[in-house]
Amino acid sequence: MLNSNAFSYVDVLGKAADASWLRESALANNVANVDTPGYKRQDVEFQSVLESELRNTKYKGLDDAVKNVALQKLDPTIYTDYGSYSYRLDGNNVDIDTENVEVASEQLRYQTLTSAVSREFDRFRSVIK
Repeated sequence: MLNSNAFSYVDVLGKAADASWLRESALANNVANVDTPGYKRQDVEFQSVLESELRNTKYKGLDDAVKNVALQKLDPTIYTDYGSYSYRLDGNNVDIDTENVEVASEQLRYQTLTSAVSREFDRFRSVIK
């Protein structure tokens, strides 16, 4: 059996795309609950986990670090943002303008990640031909 790390980038990009999709869903949920009294916004933490895992590899270059990252540790975490103060009397801490900007930003991130995965598979196809 051939042992190859050819799909390492695709695996990491796939995990990042999954996290981005989850964050987009959490942000959409925040927008949907903008008028719910007492609702606290939710968000997803992934970027710091990825950075930490890349830093924890013993390799200096990004190529080697990505090949040796522990994929099972790259799981996004949903958290409730109790730290953002509510300026509303009903206790809801969702700022609709901020959420809309974050949604647009996350949509761009997701599109970029899925395009990167597609380009990796295009490279594989060109090698196979």
